[in-house]
Amino acid sequence: MTGDYETFTPEELAECLTHYDVGRVKNIAEFPRGSRRSPKVVIDSSAGKFLFKRRAGGKDDQSKVAFAHQIQLKLIGEGFPAARLIPTGRHHSSMLVREGCIYEMFEYVEGQSYDGSAEATHHAGYTLGVYHKLLRNFHSGHEPPVGSYHDSAGIERAIRNTVRSLPINARPPAAELNKTVEMLLKAYRYCAEGANKLGVQEWDIQITHGDWHPGNMLFEGGKVVAVIDYDSARLQQRVMDVANGALQFSIVTGDKDPAKWPANVDKDRFKHFLRGYGDADRTGADEAKAIPRLMCEAIIAEAVLPIAATGSFGPVGGFAFLQMVGRKVNWILRHMQELCDLVEV
Repeated sequence: MTGDYETFTPEELAECLTHYDVGRVKNIAEFPRGSRRSPKVVIDSSAGKFLFKRRAGGKDDQSKVAFAHQIQLKLIGEGFPAARLIPTGRHHSSMLVREGCIYEMFEYVEGQSYDGSAEATHHAGYTLGVYHKLLRNFHSGHEPPVGSYHDSAGIERAIRNTVRSLPINARPPAAELNKTVEMLLKAYRYCAEGANKLGVQEWDIQITHGDWHPGNMLFEGGKVVAVIDYDSARLQQRVMDVANGALQFSIVTGDKDPAKWPANVDKDRFKHFLRGYGDADRTGADEAKAIPRLMCEAIIAEAVLPIAATGSFGPVGGFAFLQMVGRKVNWILRHMQELCDLVEV
């Protein structure tokens, strides 16, 4: 372990690299990003610069990995900004399977993190639209995952389970906790029912990304130069991606205390993201109406699943995080028509 990140053993890494044609290795540096259970290194060699990783447990189903790789290969072939998969030298496979583990090697892409600018936000939305257009009629030889954060009995159970998941010494008075949980449950059901009345469950489904947020892409000069994570790709309505992307690129956060986070979303970034998407793949009028409702469902789902399982959201206390989500959901519901009006159809 390096800190709380898993690492390769020297023997493991040396044996794995014998399966790849990377030339003479000049330097290997740990790359502690993303999942802490997925060790990664950057390899600088005479053949170029590469990112090598071992998949985390639970993310190492061969069929699901193959599905994600088929998507990436399709996108790369169409010129989409995705890191190139490096095949093994002997069998030309996109993954290396060794002792029950799955390894992947990618071309290393230089880039910066999202800077919140209008240009970067617009291009993130545009890139999602391109992704959807390229995969609209794509069919994989592997069974794609299904399901979403929308109208899910599992999400409703997780909302209820947050009540007993919080550590005893960190629980607020029962009345206060129950009020917050009931508010989130009521809002989740209200938004799900509203989206269903718009017909969302009858809309066409296609391969979507499933996790479109700033941490899953690299930027250069206000443009997306690489989308780097396809593990959540699945079959669902495209609007699920659009709404989650609009949330992730417009959410306003702050320091480590979520009680101090503003309730509002950044309306300018919300607008730029969705207008960028519209430049590549236009949304329909009912999709525009569904987006704020689905944003509420998405932020509730993202919060309650880890809190129900662990009692916290990463290093942040579970109850404080739930309260913050409640404030943001209430703001979106109060400004729903204003947000709908910012979506060009």
